[in-house]
Amino acid sequence: MTLTKKNIISIFFVCTLLCCVCDFGFSDTSLFDYEEDRDGEDLLVEFLWPFVSSKPVEQRPRVALVLSGGGARGISQVGVGRVIQREKIPVDLVVGTSVGAVVGAFYCAGVCFERLDDLAKNLKLTDISDFSYLSFIRVFLVEKIFSNANLEKFVNKNIGEISFDQLQIPLICVTTDLNTGERVLLKEGSVAFAARASTAIPGVCRPVEYRQRYLVDGGISENIPVSVARIFGMDVIIAVAVDPNITKNNVGKVFQTFVQAMYIQGNIMNQNSLSMADIVIRPEVGSLSIFDFKNAYETVDNGSAAATCCVKDIKKIIINKMAEKYLLE
Repeated sequence: MTLTKKNIISIFFVCTLLCCVCDFGFSDTSLFDYEEDRDGEDLLVEFLWPFVSSKPVEQRPRVALVLSGGGARGISQVGVGRVIQREKIPVDLVVGTSVGAVVGAFYCAGVCFERLDDLAKNLKLTDISDFSYLSFIRVFLVEKIFSNANLEKFVNKNIGEISFDQLQIPLICVTTDLNTGERVLLKEGSVAFAARASTAIPGVCRPVEYRQRYLVDGGISENIPVSVARIFGMDVIIAVAVDPNITKNNVGKVFQTFVQAMYIQGNIMNQNSLSMADIVIRPEVGSLSIFDFKNAYETVDNGSAAATCCVKDIKKIIINKMAEKYLLE
C-alpha cells in the first residue's frame, strides 16, 4: 500500500488523538474533560482545529446554528454570526425563528458582515413594517393591523430575489399555522417570503397566506428551534438565546404586565429547547424591548463578545464529536 500525503496526515491525526486519550487517562470519548490542564487543552485545540475545520462535511460532525426570535434583541445575533465566520467554524445548517430567520437569510446568502453590520446600524421599524402614525390610528378605528410586507422587500433588496436552493448554506425558517398552532418549516421557494412569514407577530402583523394556511411568527410554536436541527440530524447544535433581563421590567401598567407574562412563558419554553443544544450563546441584551430597533445595534458587539467567550468550547465539542463519530467508535 502506497501512503499518500493525505494518508500520512490522517494517520498522524488519529495517533495524536489516541495519544491524548492515553496520556490524559480518559475512559470515554471526550478529549477535554481533564480539569487541571487547561493550557494543554487550549494547545491541543489550536493544534487540531485547522485539520478538523478543513475536513469536508462527510468526514466531520455536521454543525447547526440555531438563531432565535426576540425582535430588536435578535439583532445581537449579527455579532454572533460575525465571530462564527471569523473563527472558521463550519456551519452546515441554519435554523431561524422570527428575527433569527432574517439574520439567517443574510448569513446563508453570504452577505459580508461589514454590509450586514451597516444594515443593522441603520435599521428602522419602517424598513420592516408599514408602521406609521396613520397606520397606528387605523388599528383602533377599523381594526386593520399592520403589515410586515416591507420586510420581504427589505430582504429582497439586500440579498436579491433568491430561493432557498440558491443559498450558500441551507436555511430553515420556522413559522406557525395560526389556525392549528402547528409548527411549519419553510425551506423552499422565496427566502424573503419565508423570512416575512416567520416574523409576522400575531395581533400586530397580518398573517401571511401560504398554501391555504395562515402563517405567523415562528416564536409562537418554537422560539429557539433546537429540535428542528435535531430532526435534520445535526451532530453539534449551537443555539443563540436573546432572553431579556425580565427582573428589570416595569410591570406597573396593563400592557407591560401582559408583555411580562409573555416573557415568563417564553422563558420556560426556551429552557426546554436549550436543554437539547450542545452549547448556548447568550448575548447581553439587558431589558431592550422587542420593538426598540433604534437601540438594537448596541447589542451587536455584545453578540460578538458572547460568541467569542464560547469559541474554544465550540471547537472542543466539534473535535470531541469527531473523535467519537469517526475515530473512537
